[in-house]
Amino acid sequence: MKVTRRTTLGLLAATLATPAFAAKPSVFVGKNGYAINGYDPVAYFTMEKPIEGSTDHTAMHNGATFLFANAENKAMFEGNPERYAPQFGGYCAYAVSKGATAKTEPDAWTVVDDKLYLNFNTEVRALWKQDIPGNIERANKNWPDVLNK
Repeated sequence: MKVTRRTTLGLLAATLATPAFAAKPSVFVGKNGYAINGYDPVAYFTMEKPIEGSTDHTAMHNGATFLFANAENKAMFEGNPERYAPQFGGYCAYAVSKGATAKTEPDAWTVVDDKLYLNFNTEVRALWKQDIPGNIERANKNWPDVLNK
C-alpha cells in the first residue's frame, strides 16, 4: 500500500482527535515508557543531579513505572513516593502554572521545599525560576484540572 501525504495527514488528524472527555494520564511518561524519561527521582534529592535509572530497579506509582539507579533509591521511593515523585505528575510545572500540560526533560529540574519540579527544557526552567512561588501557587490551583484539557 502506497502511503500518500493525504493518508498521512488523515492518520495524524485522527490520532490527535481525542474525545473531550478523555483525560491525560496523571503521570507524564516519556517516549521510552517510563516516568521522568527513565531517570531516578530520588537522585535529584540525594545526588542533586539527574541520574538514569535501570530496568533492574523499578517501581509503579500512580500508574507509571519509575526507574532507579540502585536498590537503595528504589526502597526510599517505595517508602515515601509522594516525597520523591515529581510534582504535577512530572508534567512541566511552568506549563501547569499556565493552565496547560507539556512534556519534560530530566535535566530541566528544580527542588523547592523538598519537592521536585520538572520543566519542558532549561529555557522554560529559566522562565519558571523568575517567579517560583507564584508559579507554584498558580500550578497548584490548576492541578489536576489541566489533565482534562
